[in-house]
Amino acid sequence: MSAPALWCVVPAAGRGARVGGDCPKQYLPLAGRPLIAHTLERLAAHPRIGGLLVTLAAGDAHWPGIDRLNGKPVLTAVGGAERSDSVLAGIDALPASVGADDFVLVHDAARPCVRLADIAKLIELVGAGDGGLLGAPLRDTLKRADAAGCSALTEPRDQRWRAFTPQMFRRGQLATALREAARRGVNVSDEAMAMEQAGFAPLLVEGAEDNIKVTTAADFALAEFLLSRTT
Repeated sequence: MSAPALWCVVPAAGRGARVGGDCPKQYLPLAGRPLIAHTLERLAAHPRIGGLLVTLAAGDAHWPGIDRLNGKPVLTAVGGAERSDSVLAGIDALPASVGADDFVLVHDAARPCVRLADIAKLIELVGAGDGGLLGAPLRDTLKRADAAGCSALTEPRDQRWRAFTPQMFRRGQLATALREAARRGVNVSDEAMAMEQAGFAPLLVEGAEDNIKVTTAADFALAEFLLSRTT
C-alpha cells in the first residue's frame, strides 16, 4: 500500500519589503523565472507531495495562473495581512478530502532551494508524531546588541536552532492553534510557534543549511548559485 499524498500550503501574500521595489519579492526574477516558480516546481517534484495550495494577496496581478505542476493540482486562495493569516486561509481552503488528522506541509514561497531529501526526512520522522519542522542547530557565536548597536552580551547557543520550512502538522491541530493565537492577539512567526503555544513540542529535523530564505536583494545571487547545485 502506497503512502498517502500530502498537500503543501505556500503562503505568498506578502510583499517582501526588505528587497524593495514595487513587485512582490516572490515574483522577482531568479535565474530568468519568478522566484515562486522555482519553489513550487521543487515542491511538486517530491513524490509524496500531491498538491499545492498557494495563498495570494487580494487582487494579485502578478500570479502567473499556474494550475498544475508535474501533473499535480495547484490551487489558490486569498491570504491575509500576516503570514499566519495566510497559512490559516490556505489550510481552510484545502480540499475536503484532507481530513483533520491528516498531515499538511507549509513552506515559504521564498525558499526555492529546499532539498527533496530533506523533505523526505521530515515526512519520515514526523509522520508518527504530532508535527515538526526542518531546521539546523545554531553554529555561529550569538551576540545580543545594545541600543547603540554594540555587542553587549554573548548568548549561549546550546540547544538553539534556526527554523526552516517545510513545517509539517496535522490539519486540524494546526488550524486550531493558529485560530487560538489570533484570538489572543499573538502574531506567531511560524507554524511551530503556534503549536508550541498550544502545548505541543514539534520535532526538530536537521536539514541542509542551504535551504535559505531569499530575503534581501543579495540573496538572489546566492539562491541562483544554490539552485544550480541542489535537488
